[in-house]
Amino acid sequence: MKRFLSILLLSSLCTHLAQAEPLIVGNFSQGQLTQWEEKSFAGHTQYALVERDRRRVLKAHSDKAASGLFKKVEIDLTKTPYLNWSWRIDNLIEGNNEHEKAGDDYPARLYIVISGGLLFWNTRALNYVWSSHQPVESHWPNAFTDNAQMVAVRSGSGELGKWLTEKRNVREDLKRLFGEEITRIDAIAIMSDSDNTCQSTRAYFGDIYFSAK
Repeated sequence: MKRFLSILLLSSLCTHLAQAEPLIVGNFSQGQLTQWEEKSFAGHTQYALVERDRRRVLKAHSDKAASGLFKKVEIDLTKTPYLNWSWRIDNLIEGNNEHEKAGDDYPARLYIVISGGLLFWNTRALNYVWSSHQPVESHWPNAFTDNAQMVAVRSGSGELGKWLTEKRNVREDLKRLFGEEITRIDAIAIMSDSDNTCQSTRAYFGDIYFSAK
């Protein structure tokens, strides 16, 4: 009986440890851009792995351009609902209204994508953005489609040039903003864009991973 209980406890511990392992999506610190693809909307944002502040990171420089890097990866949000990343921006977008199409530019953003399958018009996206003007934790529909929701994780110039670490419960954010329980996502994307305002931005992204807590 004692042996059975020991095996049961060990099995439970191993399962717990396995679930606690982070799921790395962007391993930039190791110089990896495997399976990341570019999607251009207007010109090309320049993405490159660089050394910055004694660490290897992904640099994004947009000059009147809008293209993103995306990676197809299925994430089970019942096991790893937390998205973790770090980022830094050097400048904001000036004078734009992010609720309008003409002002829909952001120095840095991360997309969470839920595929609509063959019904591509049902594809939805959650955008975590560094807003130039909207209050932190505010949210609004994307200026081009109601199928994308924007969340201001950071805002303004107070923390320009600083590395900031973020953690978001994606499952809870999706339920709050789309009004339904979504337990799986299909892709993640990074973008810095300045095509609508014809400005220039520069941002940096650290490693991206999902975790159980």
